[in-house]
Amino acid sequence: MRIPFLKYDHQKQLDELPKIVQDPNHYQILFQPSAYRTTMLDMIKQAKSRIYLVALYLERDEAGQEILEALYQAKQHNPALDIKIFVDWHRAQRGRIGENKEKSNANFYCEMKCRYPGIEIVVYGIPINRREVLGVLHLKGCIIDDTVLYSGASINNVYLHKQDKYRYDRYHKIGNKVLADSMINFVNQHLLAATAIQCLDNPAQPSRKEIKPDIKQLRHQLSHHNYQFESTGSNEQLSVSPIIGLGKKNLLNQTIHHLLNSVQHKVTLCTPYFNLPTILIKDIIRLMKKGKQVEIIVGDKTANDFYIPEDQPFNIIGGLPYLYEINLRKFMTRLQPYVDNGLLTVRLWKDEDNSYHLKGIWVDEKWVMITGNNLNPRAWRLDLENAILIHDPKGELTTQFSQELETIRQHTFEVIHYQQIQASQFYPKPVHKLIKRLSTIRIDKIIKRIL
Repeated sequence: MRIPFLKYDHQKQLDELPKIVQDPNHYQILFQPSAYRTTMLDMIKQAKSRIYLVALYLERDEAGQEILEALYQAKQHNPALDIKIFVDWHRAQRGRIGENKEKSNANFYCEMKCRYPGIEIVVYGIPINRREVLGVLHLKGCIIDDTVLYSGASINNVYLHKQDKYRYDRYHKIGNKVLADSMINFVNQHLLAATAIQCLDNPAQPSRKEIKPDIKQLRHQLSHHNYQFESTGSNEQLSVSPIIGLGKKNLLNQTIHHLLNSVQHKVTLCTPYFNLPTILIKDIIRLMKKGKQVEIIVGDKTANDFYIPEDQPFNIIGGLPYLYEINLRKFMTRLQPYVDNGLLTVRLWKDEDNSYHLKGIWVDEKWVMITGNNLNPRAWRLDLENAILIHDPKGELTTQFSQELETIRQHTFEVIHYQQIQASQFYPKPVHKLIKRLSTIRIDKIIKRIL
């Protein structure tokens, strides 16, 4: 008697989520990172009242400068325009891995402020925890007037395909005033009002120690808040539900769990780093035992943004793609019978030397989640995450969602046996040595929880 109750309860939780009615004519999916960049630039240029850009980082490179200059020029043209940028405080104060602090994004923001004197655009740094490794601002969404431009991408050359290489993500343009207001109100009420927030265009930044109590208070407050809005959508209408998550038992984690357990026929999951939380592994196995189909699309190790080609100097961060591949091989070894009977499909994404940053969930052509959540232990516990859950009971967006999935699958190949995935003993010598050392001292499990 318990199993039917659980099944009903998961669906009931989804049905009871607050929902915002969505006009299908104002929902557009973009399919290339370059289209995302040009769309963002066009929307910035045409903005009339507000621009709120929220991302992990806005990089000091050509694409970052193009976006920031477009914002300054929009403000110069329309001084009443409300422009605010929110990025992770820790990430902004360092350069890329291996670079010194002089090349940090924070210094870039200061330089741009000097270049446009008298034009006020504040870049806010949000410290989610005392150290970057313990949690970052992983919220996504660019809100321009009454439109939400949602992607898991940050702002730099590779994410926006400004130059030769690209990092593939999802790109959704959603015209919805209630949705846009709810996301902006959250930022204003729970980020801007926090004493831990720092203006990154000010070169005098406090130390972590100085604002430690403020960071602790901010983290505590954020773990108890979600987007607020009047629920206008029913379970018979196309609707969207924005969701926030911070900490193990947050609403976003619970919703993902309910979403998987409500599958009637098939679920597709995308993640760039195969390092699923234990609860999701159990959910997937439970589904297949009931005869439901599961498709997982993950990046090939060479399409991982941490991958270091064999002809380049190796460092410890380059071991991560191999740790994720080991996870995937163990997973497929354990579940090979489900691959054989067609219930489990695993696809690896690879397109030359481009990288893969895609995440999301598609359920039964009725539910779709767009998110920056990597579906890994770090996202589950440490980072401040968000998502938009789309309920499409009448299939009004089915064509767009199907095209999105087909576009993703274009650069994938199906793994039909775990032996197609390279075994660790055949890894390059520096990688094999590192993996063996990490396994010996059992630190590999800790690394998988925080990276």
